[in-house]
Amino acid sequence: MLTLISLSSNVFAKTEPDVIYKLKNIESNTEGRLGIFAINTENGHIIKYRSSEIFPTGCTSKVIGVAAVLKKTMADPSILSRKINYSQKDVDYGGWSPVTEKNISDGMSVKDLSSAAISLSDNTAMNLLLKIIGGTGGMNDFARSIGDFSFRQDNDWPKEAYSGGDNNIEDSSSPQNMVQSLRKILLGEILARPQRDLLTTWMINTQTGLARIRSKIPSDWIVGNKTGTGGAYGSTNDLAIAWPPNHGPILIGIFYTSNNKEAEKREDVLSDATKILVEEFIANDKKLK
Repeated sequence: MLTLISLSSNVFAKTEPDVIYKLKNIESNTEGRLGIFAINTENGHIIKYRSSEIFPTGCTSKVIGVAAVLKKTMADPSILSRKINYSQKDVDYGGWSPVTEKNISDGMSVKDLSSAAISLSDNTAMNLLLKIIGGTGGMNDFARSIGDFSFRQDNDWPKEAYSGGDNNIEDSSSPQNMVQSLRKILLGEILARPQRDLLTTWMINTQTGLARIRSKIPSDWIVGNKTGTGGAYGSTNDLAIAWPPNHGPILIGIFYTSNNKEAEKREDVLSDATKILVEEFIANDKKLK
């Protein structure tokens, strides 16, 4: 049984200078900037780097969108089984639609669309779910309701993937706010236990981002994640929660972007940063050694 409720903790230390140096060294070998916020809920240890700066969220924002849907199902559980019909035109518009493209003739339930939006980052699925929560405005309202005032969703999918660059803050938030929102959603009382369990399962079942945070998480830890990948500016993101054995969860958000519209995506940057974070958490937690 996973330990889901773990909100209370005392921060015992700021990010050590040597960790900042290592993260800065990773960043210096790119043409962009790196943003990180990570917390060990077992002992309150926080590691952060450019954590309050604004980054394009990419598809990590689908966690907010799906959580907003799940919040509505608390008042009306029948929403989850409601069938949504859609057309080939919807799928063509969404672009990346590995699940919805196979179910055009029959339609899909809200529950299955939510699973597809998280586990396979299906764009059409998320666009269809927007109708349940009042569009991107509904995502913003939900984010505000849980205390994330930097989050903004301006575009649907795949248009949001092209946000970023100098002076463009559309479809963005900060690493710290994204991780804190994930913590509230999965470990707090924002959602009821059944809804939390659904979202947790979908994140654990995620099939995208195997070369990102997941690549450096110890093999005996359970991990769930939601990736975000830009269509421009090299934006490469991952938002994750991991459960070491007999230990409270660890949450990690790593965001990378550039001002160069043609910049390459950098999964290696996320993987290298994760290695540093995990080593630092282990070094400062007797229960992880």
